[in-house]
Amino acid sequence: MFDSLKKKLQNIRTKFASNIEEAAGAEPEPQVAQLPEGAEAAEPGISAEPPVPGEAPEKEREKPTLLNKVKVLVREREVLLREKDIEEPLFELEMVLLENDVALPVTDEIIGRMREDLVGRQRKIGSSVDDLVVSTLRSALCGVLGDGLDLDEFIEGHERPVKILFTGVNGTGKTTTVAKVGNYLQKNGFSVVIGAGDTFRAGAIEQIRTHADRLGIKTIQHQAGADPSAVLFDAVQYAKAHDIDVVLADTAGRFHNRANLMNQLEKIRRVMKPDLVVYVDEAVAGNDAVIRADEFNKAVGTDAVVLTKADMDPKGGAAISVAHTVGKPILFLGTGQGYDDIVPFSPRAVVDELLGDES
Repeated sequence: MFDSLKKKLQNIRTKFASNIEEAAGAEPEPQVAQLPEGAEAAEPGISAEPPVPGEAPEKEREKPTLLNKVKVLVREREVLLREKDIEEPLFELEMVLLENDVALPVTDEIIGRMREDLVGRQRKIGSSVDDLVVSTLRSALCGVLGDGLDLDEFIEGHERPVKILFTGVNGTGKTTTVAKVGNYLQKNGFSVVIGAGDTFRAGAIEQIRTHADRLGIKTIQHQAGADPSAVLFDAVQYAKAHDIDVVLADTAGRFHNRANLMNQLEKIRRVMKPDLVVYVDEAVAGNDAVIRADEFNKAVGTDAVVLTKADMDPKGGAAISVAHTVGKPILFLGTGQGYDDIVPFSPRAVVDELLGDES
């Protein structure tokens, strides 16, 4: 996933490391005391007199020389980084992020965090400058991605049934995502019922029922054109009567500027009272997905986001941008067409993958 961004971040790491090493090289090095030719410095407090005949001399490793100590000091000295020392790689990082669909406000946040963490602070320059660069970049990326949301923990901590409402625009894989999440939850020990709340699109009820039948999940449905609020109300009642852990509510795809459909969604929320509202969009939509997620959140509210087709997205900008822009966590990434092709979103794991060394 996100191979393009991963490769370019690797180049940026190299650039940062080179500039920091140059800055460290420009710092004056500690002066090494000049010793007489053939002489060896004595450890402070230890006599330099010749050993008494018959006594074994101490092992060299137990008497580090002054020269060795200074070498360690030089190798691990600190350097004060200035703005000009990292100005060029910061600009290149900004361009890389923007070219890979990271939203401008998110890019600015990442650059700002990098600058604040590096400029004007004493930094120890040890054996690996790259470690310093990676840790700083990792901190900046994790800072904009947030903590994420563990769905298993969320369900365990709430009264049953936990009601999850899925929203999103047309054609983004929302219905398939509902089935994938149902499969994921069953494999993690939770019982599930699906409410076929997309009564608007032709064939939508049959589609979700086919998925559910394959997975052994009960579907609650009405006829096409029925009030989706009534369908989802019945799904919640069924879950309560049968001690079901989770209700997954599918809904019709819609755009935020369609007033009638957004009003319908608001009615569904009032009737169903969901514990989580999950917005579904495509990772490959890039900044469009970020903008739509923000608009949906403002219109009807969003608690978490699922991005489909992440396996087809070489850039990764949407995954980095959505959580920060909307202020809500990414719940899952869709990574294929199979029911198991859904990955819980871990910000730390995604950042580790982005910053991993190229094989």
